[in-house]
Amino acid sequence: MRRFSILKLTLKVVLVFIILLLVVGPFLGIAIWSFARIWYWPSPIPQEFTLRYWSEVFRQGRVLDSLLLSLKIALLTVGFSIAIAIPAAYAFARYRLPAERILLFLFLMPQAFPQLPVFINLARIFGKMGLRGNMWGIVLAHTMASLVFSLWIITATFKSIPVDLEQAAQNLGASRWRVFWTITFPLGIPGVIAGAIHVFLWSMGEFNAAFFIGAPFIQTAPVLMYTASAGYNMQIASVIAIVLMIPSLLFMLVIEKFLKAEYIAGIGG
Repeated sequence: MRRFSILKLTLKVVLVFIILLLVVGPFLGIAIWSFARIWYWPSPIPQEFTLRYWSEVFRQGRVLDSLLLSLKIALLTVGFSIAIAIPAAYAFARYRLPAERILLFLFLMPQAFPQLPVFINLARIFGKMGLRGNMWGIVLAHTMASLVFSLWIITATFKSIPVDLEQAAQNLGASRWRVFWTITFPLGIPGVIAGAIHVFLWSMGEFNAAFFIGAPFIQTAPVLMYTASAGYNMQIASVIAIVLMIPSLLFMLVIEKFLKAEYIAGIGG
């Protein structure tokens, strides 16, 4: 029994180590690369460290401009996506819609196919509509592609809210509109916030739409990072990657003040 316990503990330690290596390893590599001046294989750490690439990134105005543009696009995408998802999710949750499953599947379609051909085709369509090469084309493409995240999460949240609460308020004379804004929506705020988090994080890191629809005039942070890495400038690309993560982390920390993890865990339960 003692040998079995030791073996079980060893397997748990190995499993935790592997998970940490897979999750933390890439981020650790990015952090080291951002300070590396010379790093040759098989050395586990760089031969020389420097702050040159950090100063170079912040000295170049285009990096901060790209980051601010990515942040603006992500916030606009969240706003449009949530504004569309809330009424649609309520309809899916509270009414028997014809072909409901087909409609939900249609919202899933932009994520069901490889993103590259989807956005290449959108770029061709947006070009005819005058939406290619500007920020609003990217926002529209991001909204179309990320709507599935907010819609499915908010729909599950509204379905988890007891209908009896709404019926009781209506029996007391409240209109359907007032019931929604005073009962359903406040109870569904955790799901709305969860959907907003998913949309924001996806939009901040999205590359294909920003590249094919925004080029050549719009350059978001992911596009700039790709350009740097394609030129084998791993240091600059790593610094941009770390800078790109900062708004997402701040967004998560702010949201955490208003949303407890157990609420998200209960969504759709």
